[in-house]
Amino acid sequence: MNVDLSQIRELLTILNQTDITELTIEANDFRLSIRKEKGQAVFVPPPPVAAPAAAPAARTLQPATPPPPERNLVDIVAPMVGTFYRAPAPDAANFVEIGSEVRKGQTVCIIEAMKLMNAIECEVDGRIAEILVQNGEPIEYNQPLMRIEPLG
Repeated sequence: MNVDLSQIRELLTILNQTDITELTIEANDFRLSIRKEKGQAVFVPPPPVAAPAAAPAARTLQPATPPPPERNLVDIVAPMVGTFYRAPAPDAANFVEIGSEVRKGQTVCIIEAMKLMNAIECEVDGRIAEILVQNGEPIEYNQPLMRIEPLG
């Protein structure tokens, strides 16, 4: 598993703004433990891992994100970890639907992160081709949320 230091820095920043005191993430041969001490998140190095007796068989990992667009589509990706919402309130209309025309700077969804609502804006003029996330679904940093077919 490749470690993206910018994602770890972002995780530390988010953790410092919450009441969470300890977090451990494990995936295959990767383990990351973070623990807050005196109000600051600190990296806890993992214990040494013994070498395996035999090399494991090669595995093909499936991508965590949907496959790349087939047409000339532009992805709107999550700039943070949080919860995806298609509307500004539970009883309000969605910001956009598939087929909606959007303009650069137009709000297309919101992401709730640490009880703050963050408006996500479109970066191009176009038409919503796909909505890849369900309303209320937790999302990851850099996860594709929508795909836009640019106009022109």
